[in-house]
Amino acid sequence: MSDFTVGPLVSSPVIARHSANPILSPGDVPYGPAMVFNAGVAKFRGKYVMVFRNDYGDEHKGIVAPHHTTNLGLAFSDDGIKWDVQPEPCWSWHDEEVIRVYDPRLTVIGEQCYMCFAVDTRHGLRGGIAVTEDFSSFEVLSLSLPDNRNMVLFPERIGGKYVRLERPMPVYSRGGTDRFDMWMSDSPDLKYWGNSKLLLAVEDVAYANDKVGPGAPPVKTDKGWLTLFHAVDIDRSRGKNGWEDSWKKRYTSGILLLDLANPSRIIGRAEAPLLAPEAPYETDGGFRNHVIFPGGMILEDSGEVKIYYGAADTVECLATAHVDDLLRLCLEGTVK
Repeated sequence: MSDFTVGPLVSSPVIARHSANPILSPGDVPYGPAMVFNAGVAKFRGKYVMVFRNDYGDEHKGIVAPHHTTNLGLAFSDDGIKWDVQPEPCWSWHDEEVIRVYDPRLTVIGEQCYMCFAVDTRHGLRGGIAVTEDFSSFEVLSLSLPDNRNMVLFPERIGGKYVRLERPMPVYSRGGTDRFDMWMSDSPDLKYWGNSKLLLAVEDVAYANDKVGPGAPPVKTDKGWLTLFHAVDIDRSRGKNGWEDSWKKRYTSGILLLDLANPSRIIGRAEAPLLAPEAPYETDGGFRNHVIFPGGMILEDSGEVKIYYGAADTVECLATAHVDDLLRLCLEGTVK
């Protein structure tokens, strides 16, 4: 891993945090999680739907419950801002092999809603894809080999194939550190994946020295696939920064534009972060402070883009921008 330290970062002026932030907090959820974050959000059958991650513990004592207690919650909305949280979690997976399911990402393809997710197992971390009709049951279509995660699906077939972004975690072959990059694979049927190729490497991003990977599922525009990614830097001088004894990482969100017909080709990428931790709910009082992780992006008919992101691994937030500004940011701030 590079020894360089990334300095102060600020969000792009084209993006605005919503005045209602956080739009979902632990206190909004009736079954008592300590953290709700990293949600997948989509428009499905006339409603906004959110599937969010629940982690449990005691925020006042800084205690996190065992991983097997993690589950997924469900909420619906008419406007994408005010959410009706359902009374029970919608999915928990814990058995002799699986420890937990978490970090959902929602993509609507045709008439069905697909959910990418991460699974901790006793033999490695795996990425999965499931399909659901009603969010009360999920049919698992595929699970990756260890170790892979942060998968997101494109919302339509490209060249006859389903396409996903992903972040493999090759510790041994990347120098024994968590230096991870963003990759792309395709599939004829959502079950068998291959043709994998590197899309964006850590060393390509000036404000990352640890890892980069997918954020929200890409959104189609007339100029290309608008794509969010997460970027992580480590500063060894950082202190506690949350509940843990030491949290030295910072997560930001970047944005790039991929070719419509060949999404392995980056058309443009903003040189600076789109979103960097600045607001109090992103920098103070959370489980892991200075964390922004985008999990949902919706392009409205008006041109407004809603970006849903987890903040400080504790709450779910919303930021907005106009699609034209985001495209301009990618194309005029292009990094080749």
